[in-house]
Amino acid sequence: MAPAEEVAKNVAQGLADENWRVIEGFLPTGWVEQARHRGALRRARGIPDAEHLLRLLLIHVAVGCSLQETAVRARQLGLRVSAVAVFKRLQAAEGWLQWLAEQLWGTKRIPLAGRQRPLRAVDATMVSEPGSTGTDWKVHYAINLADLRCDFFEVTGVTHGGETLRRVPIHRGDIVMGDRIYANPPGVAHVVHAHADVVVRLNRQSLPLFDGTGQRITPLRLFRTLKAGRPQEWPTHVHPKSGPAIAGRLIAVRRSAAATRQVRRRLQRKASKRQETVTRKAWTAAQYFAVWTTLPAAAFSATDVLDCYRLRWQIELTFKRMKSVMGLGHLPKHDPASARAWLHGKLVVSLLVERMLAAAASISPWGYELDTPA
Repeated sequence: MAPAEEVAKNVAQGLADENWRVIEGFLPTGWVEQARHRGALRRARGIPDAEHLLRLLLIHVAVGCSLQETAVRARQLGLRVSAVAVFKRLQAAEGWLQWLAEQLWGTKRIPLAGRQRPLRAVDATMVSEPGSTGTDWKVHYAINLADLRCDFFEVTGVTHGGETLRRVPIHRGDIVMGDRIYANPPGVAHVVHAHADVVVRLNRQSLPLFDGTGQRITPLRLFRTLKAGRPQEWPTHVHPKSGPAIAGRLIAVRRSAAATRQVRRRLQRKASKRQETVTRKAWTAAQYFAVWTTLPAAAFSATDVLDCYRLRWQIELTFKRMKSVMGLGHLPKHDPASARAWLHGKLVVSLLVERMLAAAASISPWGYELDTPA
């Protein structure tokens, strides 16, 4: 069993036994007081305190019990609540669960080994309610690649849930990476204005590039001279709607024949599902992999930048763990308030697991430190 899966299982098992005290030690300071302040404990009917409320809610969210099963298991905690009461408590706890999850973010801006600067990956994942007419939600997420801990998240509906770097708080010195959907002038400007650098996968439609004279560049023409395994770079500029042009580098490498075939097969499958035809430009572009970055060439060669971007896949693996281990992929709610509360509850569990894994190396298996012989 993978470490994350093992810890998640222990969290779930610890909700109704003496191991709760271990879990409680990882909760943020002030979590009890915030339960009443955030409206989760306005009425104490059937729920005596914040501890019992959180344990009740996490039995539903972390263990995956239905509302009825949660009401039955609540008896182990000495609580007598109905399934309807559990549902109403979940709705009322939305703000509290969001606060808990936000407090569990990683706050240390740890630089990636050998780079001396924090390297962050940004992405989003979709979570859907049951049924063909169910509402879709997005979880926007950022992780520090030095310790793989979340340092930002936001839950939105799809209507107002566009994926953009402008959602993410940026700190001076950060290196922020995103996939094609994050490659656009407003997002790049947001990062640069915070005195940070960006590395994004090239999107030829949403990220137009220009040379030093202001002429639009056609990347596919530049890529014709590329050879497999030998990255090249070109100085280019991005023109935001307001402010000066932003200088950067277009870096590309030709894929191997096998990798190109694989990409083209994916394009064909995607086009087939949409009943479309792969365009000639997309078919040609499949031969290349390209990113655009503001990182200085003196400190980051083209190979260095591509090596950094390769680490972005860690956030994809994070989403896979959250969906397979934490059960984030299927949202068993129809009501917006309970859906948001459920999602934030899942994030609380996921971030608790991160904290526990980070501390695992220093936790004694006996629960206390052994005395050192004199």
